[in-house]
Amino acid sequence: MSSNAYEAGRIGLLLIDTVNEIFAENGKAYPIFKDEFDRIGTFANLKRLLAGVRDQGIPVFFSPMAYTESDYTTWRHLSGIHREMYDNRLFEAGSWGADFHPELSPRPNEVVIEPHKNIDVMANTDLDVQLRQHNVEYLAIGGMIGTMCVESTARSAMERGYHVTTLTDATAAQGGRAAYDEMVARYPMISHATLSVDEFLTATRAAKSQL
Repeated sequence: MSSNAYEAGRIGLLLIDTVNEIFAENGKAYPIFKDEFDRIGTFANLKRLLAGVRDQGIPVFFSPMAYTESDYTTWRHLSGIHREMYDNRLFEAGSWGADFHPELSPRPNEVVIEPHKNIDVMANTDLDVQLRQHNVEYLAIGGMIGTMCVESTARSAMERGYHVTTLTDATAAQGGRAAYDEMVARYPMISHATLSVDEFLTATRAAKSQL
């Protein structure tokens, strides 16, 4: 991807589910991903990504997941991932687990998207309108889970006409190294760029220098 493929002033970063449930050592889902986080360097990469885009003035959009007691007890049709989350009471609204991790949390001037309840953040939140209101056309997506919410949202954003960047080292897959490798092999088919955090930040800096 050439460095001038991004248009400065029209780039945004979406971070999905950067919450305690996944990224804090006491989070219910943390043990599932710990080994992959350590192998990929996911947490450190996300922190570097967040610092880098903030330094460049790129807007950040945070997408949390949360379920209420009513959700847990009244949904009629549960997919496999929903059954897993509901059985373990993951992402309980108002709980510590559903709060943003302190090192991956929004600042007062950053946009927090309505909590999503399905794996495609575009499907039932205000993400699309928030991106359009903030003049975002080039959308980079990081966070969790790489094979679920990140991948589904990337597909949906691509279908809506956004230029989508998937990030290889700012996420992780459920299922370990084999699932991760398969995920990364799929990403170029559903996005316009598939980059590491450092490659993305280099490209966005180059775009900004063209102003």
